[in-house]
Amino acid sequence: MESRPLASTTSSQVALVGCVLVHGYCGLRMVADDSPRKRVMTRLLKWSGVGLALAATLGVAALAGGYVYVRSSLPALEGVVPLAGLTGEVEVIRDRHGVPHIFAASADDAWFALGFVHAQDRLFQMETMRRVGSGRLSEMVGPTGIAMDRLMRALDINGRVEREFAAMPAEDRARLSAYAAGVNALLGSRSQGAPVEFLLTGSRSPEPWRAQHSLLWAKLMGMQLAGNWRDELSRARLMTRLPADKLRALWPEWPADDATTLAAPEGLAAQEGLADIYRALDLDRLAAALPAPWGPTQASNQWVLAGGRTVSGKPILVNDPHLTLGAPGQWYLARIDAPGLILAGATAPGVPAVILGHNGAIAWGLTTTNADTLDLFIERIDPTDPDRYMTPDGPRPFSKRRETIDVKGEAAVVLDLRSTRNGVVISDLGRPEAAAVPEGPVPEGHVLVLASPGLRAPERTPEAMFAINRARSWSEFLSALENWHGPVQNFVYADTSGNTGFATAGRLPVRRSGHGWLPRPGWTGEADWTEFVPFAALPRAFNPPTGRLANANNRIVADDFPVFIGRDWDAPYRNQRILELIEATPKHDRATSAAMLADPVSLFAREIVARLAGAMAADEPSRRAIDLLRAWDGAARRDRPEPLIFNAWMRAITRDLTQELALGPAPGEFARERPLLLAGVFAGTSPFCDAGGRSAAETCAELAARALARALAERGQRFGSDMAKWRWGDEHVARFRHQVFSRLP
Repeated sequence: MESRPLASTTSSQVALVGCVLVHGYCGLRMVADDSPRKRVMTRLLKWSGVGLALAATLGVAALAGGYVYVRSSLPALEGVVPLAGLTGEVEVIRDRHGVPHIFAASADDAWFALGFVHAQDRLFQMETMRRVGSGRLSEMVGPTGIAMDRLMRALDINGRVEREFAAMPAEDRARLSAYAAGVNALLGSRSQGAPVEFLLTGSRSPEPWRAQHSLLWAKLMGMQLAGNWRDELSRARLMTRLPADKLRALWPEWPADDATTLAAPEGLAAQEGLADIYRALDLDRLAAALPAPWGPTQASNQWVLAGGRTVSGKPILVNDPHLTLGAPGQWYLARIDAPGLILAGATAPGVPAVILGHNGAIAWGLTTTNADTLDLFIERIDPTDPDRYMTPDGPRPFSKRRETIDVKGEAAVVLDLRSTRNGVVISDLGRPEAAAVPEGPVPEGHVLVLASPGLRAPERTPEAMFAINRARSWSEFLSALENWHGPVQNFVYADTSGNTGFATAGRLPVRRSGHGWLPRPGWTGEADWTEFVPFAALPRAFNPPTGRLANANNRIVADDFPVFIGRDWDAPYRNQRILELIEATPKHDRATSAAMLADPVSLFAREIVARLAGAMAADEPSRRAIDLLRAWDGAARRDRPEPLIFNAWMRAITRDLTQELALGPAPGEFARERPLLLAGVFAGTSPFCDAGGRSAAETCAELAARALARALAERGQRFGSDMAKWRWGDEHVARFRHQVFSRLP
């Protein structure tokens, strides 16, 4: 299988072609330069129209200028570049995939060079990350960015990274500063023009990169991978519309033994009394004021095999983090080689670290735990003083601050933000910004607050990441993870001594009572966070006798585990398939691991197909479709019709089941696949099959039959009447959207 690393942007790949054809690689040398900068001045001439000939000439000139501009934005991949700030010579060799291999005489020069090549290839991506994290996206894209900026300002992401940078060890601040110097060397070298996105968005060239800006990435990833507070908000909205059995069916718990149950979360019955408060909070309006969720929907894989299971006798570690597809991609592959420093793997543009990879002694990967780390609290305002809120110990004043968001092409937005002892008041985000004393989307006397470990105390996750890069053993790896505060992740580990391991790391809150499944009252103190779970109490394994460790966002602990981690695990099917494939081959190598990564089999599809009954076929096309599915092995191959039929059917059923869940400003937010909900339909037990006096099995079968007939009719209009000629690849298309342009008109 040919690999295609996401190492550089399209422009970089264009520039690569020539030197790769000649040499098989591209080389760039960076040398120190202490010479003074020369000033370049351009004169702009004013002109008036003098006829079509002049207009045509100017048009040609504009096209030529555009070509020159685009060419100037491509990175220099060969030659010698003198740069101020280096202490010695650095060589950057790009292989045929465009992956840079950095060779430096010191670690500081290596990080300088990584900043330089990141900026060469991903400058606009880095600028976007910086603007999103600091709440300044609207300055670039206009009103489209206001919702995101309001959330980032409310969370004070920019202020927090400033404080955390000041508290970091000197060694880590030096790494960040060296990286920033490399980014700024590219900005000031004039060897490369700004990416074309800056021209097309009418943005100024980027401001100098500050060391603190690199810390924004970890904050954004923390919010992206720990977004269960949105589910809390959705559950609160649905509690005003649905009975408890349907609410539980939408968020089932997947036990450690991978059986599927509809276990009720602790305290759900007691909290049903909160439905009146939820109803009065106007949570629909609040949801509409929040930015659209960004990032993956719980799908990453990893496994590690001990030497006894491999052809080489050495461990194999595999990691596939399914972050959002985009142009450019989230990751940037690189190799760094300097005295005392060897690193290779996936970096993130804007960050001087290898996030997942190896350092010559140890290798590591990670998946999201789906831990319950974020909570929503309802705070009650003091009826005698609107500037105070109620606590178990009496009223306290809100902490207040004001933020101003500059918006391209429009007036600035002024935000008056509040916070409580539990967190940030997010219900303020739903207020009309223009009002002097705005009317909130909350009932008189209440506000909604977001609690997050990252808002409680300075995080040390960047320090942990740098320490992982330096670790040489399991004990040093664990020592590094102790400072990993968020997001909560499952790490797999292997080393050159043959050891393998697994460890969950991150801050997990300990609540006084209950779990953070629904918004809880803040004035009673019943759901207060009392502490964080000690790192040593989190799940961990080292050299297990089975010789294998795997995770695919599934549940990682049994019911009797003493620490509550969460209950919104991903379905177990992917992890079951990984284990199935591991056991199917006595000895693995890189080729079998690559094949496992590309495996197209869906165990969920196999489970559903095994339950198919003829009664679900309402017409002849439906019978033909069911016959095809019964003979199908569950492999979602792009040249087959069965995966197209199956997935279209599952989506049609989900739409039918969740029609009543179209929640005003967020229609379709529950239309994503929910395996247990669908399994309940085919088992005839789903609470969403409105029986109307008949058996649930009968009404579920009718619902499934109607959905299949409609799905086939819709696909028939697109692909023709002969479903044997339908192809999954014609419908299932990966779209790599630009992270900014895809959100603009």
